[in-house]
Amino acid sequence: MDGQADTGPEGRIMTAGEGALPRIAYLTGQYPEVSLTFIQREIAALRELGAEVLTCSIRRTPPEQHPGPEEKAEARATFHVLATAKNPLKLLAAQSYALTRPGRYFRALKLAWATRSPGLKATLYQLIFFLEATVLARHLEREKVGHLHNHFVFGSATVAMLASELTGIPYSFTLHGPADLFEPYRWALAEKVARARFVATISHFARSQVMFFSDPEHWHKIRIIHCGVHPERYEAGEVAEEVGQTKDDRTELLFVGRLAPVKGIRVLFEAVKRLAPEMPGLRLTLVGDGPDRAGLEAAAAPLGDLVRFTGYMSQGEVAAEMAKTDIFVLPSFAEGVPVVLMEALASRRPVIATQVAGVGELVRDGETGFMVPPGDVESLMDRIRALAADPAARAAMGAAGRETVAAEFDIRTEAARMATLMAGRAGAHLRPPPFAPRGPSEGSETDG
Repeated sequence: MDGQADTGPEGRIMTAGEGALPRIAYLTGQYPEVSLTFIQREIAALRELGAEVLTCSIRRTPPEQHPGPEEKAEARATFHVLATAKNPLKLLAAQSYALTRPGRYFRALKLAWATRSPGLKATLYQLIFFLEATVLARHLEREKVGHLHNHFVFGSATVAMLASELTGIPYSFTLHGPADLFEPYRWALAEKVARARFVATISHFARSQVMFFSDPEHWHKIRIIHCGVHPERYEAGEVAEEVGQTKDDRTELLFVGRLAPVKGIRVLFEAVKRLAPEMPGLRLTLVGDGPDRAGLEAAAAPLGDLVRFTGYMSQGEVAAEMAKTDIFVLPSFAEGVPVVLMEALASRRPVIATQVAGVGELVRDGETGFMVPPGDVESLMDRIRALAADPAARAAMGAAGRETVAAEFDIRTEAARMATLMAGRAGAHLRPPPFAPRGPSEGSETDG
């Protein structure tokens, strides 16, 4: 069956032989981070399947990024590459260790030089990435890691690629977009694809963009592994008050995400401002924080108590907010396939989202919510108005959305797909490209 990995009687991943799934290390630029809870979920799901996963982060995240006990525990257990590299003795130890295999050391250094961007500053950063890679490589080998996986294609992916060259440990990465695709040549995307054992992409759209920037010889390695959620975590939506039947005739809108210009929140403010005279019960809650918060609070000041800012929330608190809302709105100018939309749909809440990148692969217009053009205030107003006036439509869309997430975006199913690839096994159930050129299997050494 599509997407089903082989599991034992207790749900633990069963690979080609006992112990065939290697010890895994996950790397990203910052972990844990509130806006990257999908990585935390993926790691947790792999562990539930029986995988042993270590976490590594280039930078240490501040305490405000750890709002709940899960984030705090992950922060304590994570290996911090940059903090280790800043210790002269540990950095020297990493260099000495790496130089015990001079061939690998100088091949990795040559690779770092070959994949640098033009300019002195970029060259210096590439040298830093190389030094970080030596620190990470020593850590991976001391921990007997058998596979390294990275999220995003930026500096941490460069570190992962170089660490793989230093150690021979195969690596892979997940490309999300759209930021991953802003500067594909600067971040040597084609080279990273060529050297990776496999590349996970979160949507057909993202996969097509990786294909565009990579050699067709490597297209067979590019797979779709969705981000996902635990649908049952949002069961509160089933017992909450009937969608749209609030006691004081208020219509609650909810936004959850990073408070940054790319999210298009000012467009949502304008829609709320124009709708307020005809919909006095309209209210908007913004969950999250980010670089644009002060500016957004100033922009929302004329709206008074129509807009509420909550700051960061834990995953459980976000689920509670989802259960209380009527309509979830994401007016972004650019997105991948937002996990927050999965959370809203799993909560049986209709969504209004913009027609960007892979969003249409999750939100079916008119069935699980509405799609609107990015930046179009009038379209956004029309859809808010229509959903606010039709509780039955909201309930039907919410139910359809829940079914979609349960069928296609359950994190356990997606983690099983990831584990299968990490074990070096690829099958037809992993959504292979139907027209990919023939090449070596994802598990072969030539891919890594």
